[in-house]
Amino acid sequence: MSEPLCKLRLARTEGVGPLTYQRLMARYASAEDAIAALPELARAGGRFSMEVVSIAAAEREVRALAKIGGRMVFLGDASYPPLLGLLPDPPPVLSVLGDLTVLATKSVGLVGARNASANGQRMAEALAADLGARGVTVVSGMARGVDAAAHVGAMQTGRTVAAVAGGLDQPYPPEHADLQARIAANGAVVSEAPLGTAPQSRHFPRRNRVIAGLSLGVVVVEAALRSGSLITAHLALDANRELFAVPGSPLDPRCRGSNDLIRQGAHITESAADVLAQLPDQPGQEGYGRIPLFASAAFKRGLAEQPCGGPSAPEPSLERVRAEVVGLLGASPTEIDVVIRHSQFAPSAVMAALSQLELALRVEILPGSQVCLLAR
Repeated sequence: MSEPLCKLRLARTEGVGPLTYQRLMARYASAEDAIAALPELARAGGRFSMEVVSIAAAEREVRALAKIGGRMVFLGDASYPPLLGLLPDPPPVLSVLGDLTVLATKSVGLVGARNASANGQRMAEALAADLGARGVTVVSGMARGVDAAAHVGAMQTGRTVAAVAGGLDQPYPPEHADLQARIAANGAVVSEAPLGTAPQSRHFPRRNRVIAGLSLGVVVVEAALRSGSLITAHLALDANRELFAVPGSPLDPRCRGSNDLIRQGAHITESAADVLAQLPDQPGQEGYGRIPLFASAAFKRGLAEQPCGGPSAPEPSLERVRAEVVGLLGASPTEIDVVIRHSQFAPSAVMAALSQLELALRVEILPGSQVCLLAR
């Protein structure tokens, strides 16, 4: 069986999230070996029946994607987007419609309100067109409002990438099916979800981290105080990317979140020149260059020190770690670095326990270095 097909089976198996996938691939010689180890690792976490995605199901997905003109790229491939690979939790596999090479170009994310004002949409379109004219690829989420305006503006002068929450065969919103086709012809449309996945609210934070991960910086045009665009902004900061915000009227609730970003230190943005002046060649090299979160460093230490809690970690020890970690968690998301700091165990042991608990479907590791308990 080919290694790419094994990687797809591993990535699509329930309980194997992006972090656990990385730990498995670091621990075992191949994806096939990792698949063979899954049942035992899941049993250690408390799950006694685990069904791995079948060879036939993986082959069907590959054929179906090829039928609509797409292809897959796996973490570790030479063609995998380099900036996205720097995330602590990059997607193990991306499905792509369009030109893969555009995913490695100098890119800026541009996001904002779905119910954006006419001026907000006009600003997003003009800003995207100006960035495109200067050779910058614009990345957005193909939603209504600011996202759609950003894609349209970018295609006037340059190239654009859409990161979507569902499968590539499920354009969302449905009325943007034609826009998706145009974006694929102009640049690329990417998703980490399998074909046939209907977008749900829980999928959008993962989509948002892909937007942030593909970009050197993210511009927020309009965003309310509780907005998905603010999730993208915070994920960009977590990924050590630059953050920009367009000022808006204090009388418009659609601008309160973006104005607050400026108050907290985001670059005030009125033109493409404001973005280019602060845009680094690589994350963290220039400008405000944020320090990565402690949790991100813990992930890397955990990968290097003890990838999956194999023979080097005695079972009684990991059993104690799992029990303590579960006791520190609840249904609400908790930052993993908080769990590490409040436990008595090393980051590598906590991460090994979290991987086993995720495989057992007892916890979910979320974008932004967070984790929560799952209802049983």
